[in-house]
Formats: sequence, C-alpha cells, structure tokens
Amino acid sequence: MPAPRSDATVAASDEAVAAASRRLIELSHALHAEPELAFAETRSVAKVLEPLRERGFEIESGVADLPTAFRARYGSGPLTVGLCAEYDALPGMGHACGHNIIAATAVGAALGLAEVADELGLTVVVLGTPAEESGGGKVLMLERGSFDDIAMAMMVHPGPAEIVGARSLALADIGVVFHGREAHASAAPELGRNAGDAVTIAQVALGLLRQHLRPGQQLHGIVGEGGVAPNIVPGRAEVLYYLRAVDSASLDELTRRASACFAAGALATGCTHEIRTLAPTYTELTPDTALLSVYREQITGLGRVPIAPELEERRPLGSTDMGNVTNVIPGIHPVIGIDAGGAVTHQPGFAAASVNASADRAVIDGSLALARTAIAVARDELHRDRLLQRLVQRQEGIR
Repeated sequence: MPAPRSDATVAASDEAVAAASRRLIELSHALHAEPELAFAETRSVAKVLEPLRERGFEIESGVADLPTAFRARYGSGPLTVGLCAEYDALPGMGHACGHNIIAATAVGAALGLAEVADELGLTVVVLGTPAEESGGGKVLMLERGSFDDIAMAMMVHPGPAEIVGARSLALADIGVVFHGREAHASAAPELGRNAGDAVTIAQVALGLLRQHLRPGQQLHGIVGEGGVAPNIVPGRAEVLYYLRAVDSASLDELTRRASACFAAGALATGCTHEIRTLAPTYTELTPDTALLSVYREQITGLGRVPIAPELEERRPLGSTDMGNVTNVIPGIHPVIGIDAGGAVTHQPGFAAASVNASADRAVIDGSLALARTAIAVARDELHRDRLLQRLVQRQEGIR
C-alpha cells in the first residue's frame, strides 16, 4: 500500500512494515499453532521478542513481577508510544480471540515506528501484556508502574466487523464457594447440608434477576464443582461467574444484587458461602476521541470501511483489561475486521479464521494503521503537546 501524499516519513515506516510482512505473518501463525494460557505464555513471549530483539529493542523481561510480561523499548524521544501485545489463548479453543493477530500487529507497528523514531522524537515501547482473557495482566502492569512513562497506548483487536471506537463492558470475575455437610445420601440425608442445592437455588435466583437487569448488565457462569458422587450429599460446591455492565457504577450495583442471590442459596439450604474475586476488575473502554479520529483516517486510507460512529455503542465487545489502561492513559482499542465466515470471537470458527488470508491482511493493515497514527500524532503540535501534558500531570500524581 503506497504511503499517502508521497510522505517520506510515512513511506519509510510503511517500507519497514512491508519488509517484515512475511515475518509478521509467520509470527501470527506460530503463536496460533502453539496456544498458551494466562500467565503461562513462555514460548509465545519468546516468539514475540525475537524480531524486536533483532531490530535492537532493549528488552526488559518479567516486568511487574509477572514472568510472561515484558517491555521492549526503542528510541529516546520525549513522546513514548505504547503498543500492547496480547498472546494468551482460551482453554480448549486456542486463539479463538485472535490474540496471535494482536501480538503480530504490535510488533509490526513497532518495527515501522523504529524506522522513524529518531526523526519524530519518539520512544517506542511494546508492552507484552499476559492474561487478558483471565487474570488482568494489564491491570497489574498498570498498578505496578509498567505504563508510567507511556503517553499514548494503542492496540488493535480482530473481529468480524471493522469498529474504530470499540466499546467494552466493565467486568467482575468472581468465584462463589458454598460449604455444606457431607452425609450418606440414602442412609442419612437428614444429616447433610447440600452445597449443590445451594448452587441450584442461587442460579434460579440469578435467572429470575435477569428480567430486572438494567440495559448493558449481564451475568453468566458455570458450575466449577458440584459434588463427588451421587451417594454423598455435596459438602462443597463452587460456581464461577462473570458480572458485566456498561460502566463501573452499574457493575457495583449488579454485584450487590447478584451477591444477594448467592446469599439466598446458602440461607435456604443451611450452608455458608464465600465470594472471592478471582482477577482484577476490568473497567469499560474509554477511548481517546482525538486518537480515534486519527486512527479512523489511517484505517480508511488503507481501504477499510469501519461501521458508522453512531452504531459503535450498540456493539459492545465483551470486556478487556485495556479498559483500565484507557481510563488512565489516552489510548485506543479498535477492532480490525477479518472474514470469519459468520463466526464470532470465542467460537472455534473464529480460531480457524485467525490464520486465514484476511487475518494475514489484518496483521499488515493493523501494523500500518497503528504506525501511521503514531506518526500523525507525533507531528501534530496540538496532539503532541496535549499528550505530553497529560503524561506530566499523571507522573506528578504518581509521585
């Protein structure tokens, strides 16, 4: 794809991405072929770091006390651009959320920007962020200082549609354990307190609650443990639930109402229960509108046609820990479209589509669009000054 307006800087960045295109697609396919779960992405990290190390990026591994988190840095300019790479997969489905594409795109954009970093006064940082699917790697890295020098944070996520101003839901990831009393289910059931029945009552209550939820509130879960044998009254049972809402305030309200349902199950069966938070709470995406406008121009310049802005809020994308980042740092999390044959994320069909020809095009187009966005922002005094001022204010608050 030729650079717009014969711009030499953009052309140099684009050419670096083009030169690495085969390597980037191979990286995407290699990650896809060997999926790894949250906080265990050791081989994936090694694959992602290889082209960055070869290009001369300074690598800091195990940041934020997370073995599979990293920072790869190039340049020394005052405007630090953060490119978030995700690489964890889903249990039993592999890369059905396309994180192989996300990681390869972050690397591609970084290679493009490294070519022009000195000219533009940039520092380019690839942030290796583990455990997006479950565990909140970005939240932990944010809390532990890995984003402290980042002036703008970007990534692209694959999906079945092209969405620039993608929205997500706030998320609470909880586990609820019910404690009862074991007994022989036939010889002495009166001595038992059935933790499995507590789960049943709680789930019925949650099901009835659904008809009274506010728009955007969701809850869904599975039974993680329900007993060990039919002839033993279950003394312990566990459910795993996600609670979601359009924003953090709505999520707090939903959490209170769902907690009452869990308490009802315990009360009705004579059991006790405990609610545990299993991962950091994800906040909703709040993308930076100015950066979105720049990205929209770049992605449409590559021949892609995003959905209309007025339709974006009707297409929530589940939840992401990138929401926490965008609540602190100017950032974007657009969706880049691939042809998934009607499949959506977290379906086997989407996993298969994440290495097809359209997915490979998304890796290259996403790399170009992110790099071009950073270039446009770096050369615009208003954008640049705004981001640097926000960074100074944030760092003063941290100190």
